[in-house]
Amino acid sequence: EGDPHLQETHGLSGKAIKMIKVRKPLLWILAAMAVLGAVALHAAPIRTVTATITKISDGDTVQAITPEGTKLKVRLYGIDAPETQKGNKPGEPFGNASKDYLASLISQRSVRVEIRDIDRYRRMVAILWLAERNVNQEMIAAGMAEAYVEYLKKPYRAPFIQAEQEAKAQGRGVWSQGSRYERPSQFRKRMGS
Repeated sequence: EGDPHLQETHGLSGKAIKMIKVRKPLLWILAAMAVLGAVALHAAPIRTVTATITKISDGDTVQAITPEGTKLKVRLYGIDAPETQKGNKPGEPFGNASKDYLASLISQRSVRVEIRDIDRYRRMVAILWLAERNVNQEMIAAGMAEAYVEYLKKPYRAPFIQAEQEAKAQGRGVWSQGSRYERPSQFRKRMGS
């Protein structure tokens, strides 16, 4: 009765071997549930905090401070804004306009920071909420940033893409350049940054 190899090498009885064989599928089911649970949680924010915007670095990156004094560097989730000049590297058309537009929305204002991820530069990747206004989506709708489709997930993917399509159709912001428009990701690659 049972597996002679398990009995011999591990000293297990036939009854113990049967219990292992019965529990093995259960362990697979539990492991699968854990993986699916982790995927489901990915749609939810890691954490949401309130912070005051202290600096606008460019059209998709800001610095903020929480009421407890924690300093945050935040990359706006799901958008890619035109690059601003950095040192000797030139900026893109609309780089400064994008930065200024973001500043007009949130500079020195209190926002909800819905942290979705941490990027390789250790920035919080987040949705910024000004009351019930999704600042990230407003940047796209104004044509001051594009939907960063390579990184967009539900529930923001569809509304961000829709906002971009409307901004394109109306020739707002970066979309007024027509065929001269270069994606920020392509610009960074071309500039070697």
